[in-house]
Amino acid sequence: MRRSRPRYGEAVIKALLLAAAMVSVATTVGIVISLLPPALRFFKTVNLGEFFTTTQWSPLFEPPKYGVLPLVTATLLITLIAIVVAVPLGLAAAIYLSEYARPRVRTVFKPVLEVLAGIPTVVYGFFALSFVTPLLRDIWPGGQGPDIFNALSAGLVMGVMIIPTVASLSEDAMAAVPQSLRQGAYALGSTKRLVAIRVVLPAALSGIVAAVVLAISRAVGETMIVAIAAGLQPQFTWNPLEAMQTMTGYIAAAGEGDLPTSSFDYTTIFAVGALLFLLTFAMNAVSIRLVRKYREVYE
Repeated sequence: MRRSRPRYGEAVIKALLLAAAMVSVATTVGIVISLLPPALRFFKTVNLGEFFTTTQWSPLFEPPKYGVLPLVTATLLITLIAIVVAVPLGLAAAIYLSEYARPRVRTVFKPVLEVLAGIPTVVYGFFALSFVTPLLRDIWPGGQGPDIFNALSAGLVMGVMIIPTVASLSEDAMAAVPQSLRQGAYALGSTKRLVAIRVVLPAALSGIVAAVVLAISRAVGETMIVAIAAGLQPQFTWNPLEAMQTMTGYIAAAGEGDLPTSSFDYTTIFAVGALLFLLTFAMNAVSIRLVRKYREVYE
């Protein structure tokens, strides 16, 4: 047998794919390197107990307070509201596209749904402030509606923003389920609803979990919606009708201010950013474990 000719094109493609993978790794390492020195400088002055347990955050006023809990609770509350909106609507849209919609309807409806992901988030923020909040104040029973800046309207609009993430990725996971599973369920007399709920959803659970976690990460890292609609008041409260400030909202507000980059106050941005990075990293780690646990392998 003759020796096969070397495939230089395949080697180039492998090198390009490796370079693309290394770019993501290098970006993550660069983020850690940029966050770590200022954050360590911050924690040399502020102890971890004060940072994680106290409920007052006013690092730019006298006397300064460095309790990050108001920022964390605001971030978690708005993210929770967004997920309550996005997961049911996103899964319902994914089930319709995967199991009920005709191919022609799917090719039209899915791109239209994904247009929501391309709208600038600043537009969502002004929509929440100028439309959703006045609407909530008008229809709220007893006339005691939310504040002008509040977590409820920010969470509702953020939930609408991440619906395409949940719907598109979940629909892709459902579409990857083999048709033989559906045909077997239909042969046993199952209805379309039972096939979608009892067969397709469990089979695509790993992809759905990944979609939900990605949506949560998107909500946690969102900036403009919360900065515009939720306000810039770091209050330790779980009341969604009040104004509050998230971690990303503080980073945006402090980064656009007049803080000298060499000052200690400027390091608070990196301390909050490091905490935000750790939260996102932890969620991604949990997502990987859940995906591996519920992954279904078909031949």
